Amino acid sequence: MSLSHLFSALQVGALKLPNRILMAPLTRCRADQDHVPTPLMAEYYSQRASAGLIIAEATAVMPGCSAFGTEPGIHNDAQVAGWKQVTDAVHAQGGQIVLQLWHGGRACHPLLNNGAIPVAPSAIPITNDEVHTPQGKVPYVTPRALEDDEIPAIIAGFQSAAANAKMAGFDGIEVHGANGYLLDEFLRDSSNQRSGAYGGSVENRARLMLEVLEATIGVWGSDRVGLRVSPLNSYNSMRDSDPIGTFTWLANRLNDYNLAYLHVMRADFLGEQQGDVLTPMREAYNGVLVGNTGYTAEEAEGAIANGQVDAIAFGVTFLANPDLPNRFAQNAPLNDPDPSKFYSPGAPGYTDYPYLAAV
Repeated sequence: MSLSHLFSALQVGALKLPNRILMAPLTRCRADQDHVPTPLMAEYYSQRASAGLIIAEATAVMPGCSAFGTEPGIHNDAQVAGWKQVTDAVHAQGGQIVLQLWHGGRACHPLLNNGAIPVAPSAIPITNDEVHTPQGKVPYVTPRALEDDEIPAIIAGFQSAAANAKMAGFDGIEVHGANGYLLDEFLRDSSNQRSGAYGGSVENRARLMLEVLEATIGVWGSDRVGLRVSPLNSYNSMRDSDPIGTFTWLANRLNDYNLAYLHVMRADFLGEQQGDVLTPMREAYNGVLVGNTGYTAEEAEGAIANGQVDAIAFGVTFLANPDLPNRFAQNAPLNDPDPSKFYSPGAPGYTDYPYLAAV
């Protein structure tokens, strides 16, 4: 079938994308022990510069919020310099790249953060998984609930990280509001059982996410800021009693911000929650809507053609196929990903996936 819609240009805020095949953010754990991006990361992202837009991986906005150990940060000069090598490499290949700003919230662990107890909206632990640490896999700990007077420092951390992302040469930022990390924890009611200004009603639970958006927009302008959400994802023990109601409320509210895009994960990693969230969010949201999770090229083409979404972000498929747009264009076979090397150190399973052979 023709993929003419997938290969059409798209204006996304201030950015003009040459195609609608985006690279989704993917944690790969290839930064060093100080969370500094490495030259290998610059190679990895530059290999994938044919994406309409690269959304770089979840990146810690402040010290003490690590959930993976060797994920990158963007809160000191060395990290900025490391990321500058990445953005320079992507731009040299003609690509565009934005950085996903992230706080791990209750998914963090003391063994990864010099003994610090993780913070969250409420003192409710993750129970359906364990966390990888230098001592092996261990249970998550019960976080401590943030006090209201601590929240401005979290917002300031996102704002400072946004400024550092600009210094590092990114084309914009994506705020990570998904997958059971701090902002998502505040938004969904299974993890937010606090009272006061940041708990209770959906307006209050969304307050931190919206305040972070306002702070980062103050750095970049709204047309270079995106947001990612995951209404159904039960990963990290997440659930909401009314996902359609919560996220359509949010989508309507986001119309006030004129964001570059809204990035929606349509499914649940663990398959526990089912439903169509894209249709009601498309009806509620007036801006550029990016779909994500499990699309083939053909399904992506159809979703764009029928107006359900404006672009698709491909994750694992792009991980294993650095030249993914070219493979789609030629209807060529795709490399199979190797999950055993998703988070392992070094080049294997990272920068060694083959390109299509030259004809």
